[in-house]
Amino acid sequence: MYGREIDGNVLTLSASGWLYDDLFVLYDYETETIWYPVNLGQAGFGCGCVLWGIAGQYAGRMVQPMPFLNTTWNIWFGGHPDSKLMEEYQPGDGIASDTSLPGDSR
Repeated sequence: MYGREIDGNVLTLSASGWLYDDLFVLYDYETETIWYPVNLGQAGFGCGCVLWGIAGQYAGRMVQPMPFLNTTWNIWFGGHPDSKLMEEYQPGDGIASDTSLPGDSR
């Protein structure tokens, strides 16, 4: 997960459809900068990745990661009992609905 702001501008990041070194390359709609995830080994940020601008207006600049927690549903739900999960979409079933699944082992 990455921040979306650089120089006070909020970026809309999207998959570019390209791979580089087996990793997805992103771009932003606002400047069409191409962003590549680079692991800097920073402790406390999960993978330690930043997005590095490799082409476009922000080439050579970084978008910082956002802190996140990698956990299981049971641990998360234990601390956040009002949480809800969306049901998995099944083609032909219409729109997936928002449901609460207390104690679900996912």
